[in-house]
Amino acid sequence: MIASDVAVQFIVTSAVLAAIPGPDNLFVLMQSALNGSRKGVAVTLGLCTGLLAHTTAVAFGVAAVFQASATAFTALKLVGAAYLLYLAYGAFKAGRGTGDAGAQDSAVEAAPEASAWALFARGIVMNITNPKVAIFFLAFLPQFVKTDAGPVPLQVAQLGALFIATTLVVFSGIAMASGKLSVWLRRSPRAIARMNTVAGCVFVGLAAKLATAQR
Repeated sequence: MIASDVAVQFIVTSAVLAAIPGPDNLFVLMQSALNGSRKGVAVTLGLCTGLLAHTTAVAFGVAAVFQASATAFTALKLVGAAYLLYLAYGAFKAGRGTGDAGAQDSAVEAAPEASAWALFARGIVMNITNPKVAIFFLAFLPQFVKTDAGPVPLQVAQLGALFIATTLVVFSGIAMASGKLSVWLRRSPRAIARMNTVAGCVFVGLAAKLATAQR
């Protein structure tokens, strides 16, 4: 079992890391602003579900493959970058669809809104296809493992659960805060168009960052 002082130190560190601007919390922020806080929380739940896979990978040593194999790392990051570009295309398309001032109302009404389940799945895919997360877990979690505190896989699983819980709280806070922006956006179709364009640019930037990431 993990000692209480180690758990507290780990939770504080995890909260700071979760709050630092990065691909995941930016993703939550943009989706919450466009779709509301409830949808932002759905994205958060998806991202945290993806962390379960990374925790399992570290606990059983699978993540070491991505650290050792340049081919595996490159393949996974390119898949992730392609998915982000797909999201960027959808955002740019939505931005163009709501950009015509003469047809704004009908465009907004006709624009399909992603369901909570779709955004949940989107969060899972985005998180799992980011090999940097697996390597981060591989480097971060073992720092809090004590060889005399029980089986290492069990400790890693406990640390992963604490990290996921902390991330869920921090990202949900981001979703709730940025979700308030969604109320204002829904009153302004032109603002929605611009926000979709911004979202597209963010996705392109995240894709470029992931595609050029080094181990």
